[in-house]
Amino acid sequence: MSLHPKDFQRLSRFIYEELGIKMPASKTTMLEGRLAKRLRALKLDGYGAYCDYLFSPQGRENEMVHLTNAVTTNKTDFFREPNHFTYLTQTAIPELLKIGTAERGKLKIWSAGCSSGEEPYTLAMVLSDFREQHPQLGLRPQILATDISNRVLDIARRAVYHQDRITPVPPAARRKYLLKSKDRDNPIVRIAPEQRAMVNFGRLNFMDEEFGLRELQDVIFCRNVIIYFDRETQERLVRKFCRHLLPGGYLFLGHSE
Repeated sequence: MSLHPKDFQRLSRFIYEELGIKMPASKTTMLEGRLAKRLRALKLDGYGAYCDYLFSPQGRENEMVHLTNAVTTNKTDFFREPNHFTYLTQTAIPELLKIGTAERGKLKIWSAGCSSGEEPYTLAMVLSDFREQHPQLGLRPQILATDISNRVLDIARRAVYHQDRITPVPPAARRKYLLKSKDRDNPIVRIAPEQRAMVNFGRLNFMDEEFGLRELQDVIFCRNVIIYFDRETQERLVRKFCRHLLPGGYLFLGHSE
């Protein structure tokens, strides 16, 4: 059972229109593999039947979340591209405080495309360290973390990770901000309560006309996300991000972008 070119074109066009993700013909095998589980779950006998279901009123209502989870890529790490966090604390935050953008110590940071939570929780650790080193500033960070995938948002909200995932976390941060399982045979950790409380998670589709954010942000992290969009969509997204930044705010993109 394989994905017919006509069905691939229907799916790729729909994915681009709804999610902004380009799906060239070279991704046929990948899409085929990722949707195979959905065919089994729905007891469908082929990709043509899947398309018929997806484009039906019932399918649009019930299947969109599963399609989104299947086609989005969620590679992330704690302390990924660490120079960004150094720049944030050594340059960006002092500048924001100097020009008064971070009003009365409130610092609003948006992790856009947060995946399974490693980036916003890294921010929570870094900002906790900064606050500890500069108690006189009375800094009150508020981190908004959004993603289009409900599956990864559920992981992020649980804030539980296998010990293999925390290798990039510096030893001092591990001791302060990660809680080990009481079961010594269970190699998992959980983000400490204070750092979890700094992060609010929500679902957001970059293709939505309005992001629905109530406040402008001091800093936006959107790293290694827009590489999956075409140039026109990238430019449109960057303009939208800038509209959600306070004057003097910072937009962090990934090194590959």
